[in-house]
Amino acid sequence: MKNWICILLLLPLMGNAQQEPQNNPRARQKIEAARIAFITERLGLTPEEAEKFWPLYREFVQKRMEMRRQFEQQMKEMRENAADPDRQKKLVEMELQLKQRDLDLEKEYSGKLMQTISPQKLMSLRQAEADFRELVLRQIQQRQLQQQRQQKLQDRNEQRLRQRNN
Repeated sequence: MKNWICILLLLPLMGNAQQEPQNNPRARQKIEAARIAFITERLGLTPEEAEKFWPLYREFVQKRMEMRRQFEQQMKEMRENAADPDRQKKLVEMELQLKQRDLDLEKEYSGKLMQTISPQKLMSLRQAEADFRELVLRQIQQRQLQQQRQQKLQDRNEQRLRQRNN
């Protein structure tokens, strides 16, 4: 219950954090804290499990992100090399290699994670991640709608003020 209260308190901050520049470490920390609380609560991790789970999980996520960054860099280089007639075939092969490496990494870390949490909790992890992303996206969309409404209201007020002054 404490974690849900923490998440509900952090959600407004997450909306603001998402609108700040991507490089803002403070915004990233807020979202990361909410994600940890959400996943910990959703999986029902004990303090002992969480202590072992989170370092392993962070390592997995970091390796996955690095692998994807490298792939994006390779894709960028391939797109720049437009003279290569086999470019499309190479791009497809590269994408398949990424998927295979991603699967291999997931298999490796699934084994490691099952030494710290039950297989049932590991199965719930993917859904918890998806639910958190959806929650954050919904919060961002609500913020954007709210800002659009406020902007429309300000525009109407300015228009009325101009009409009165004319």
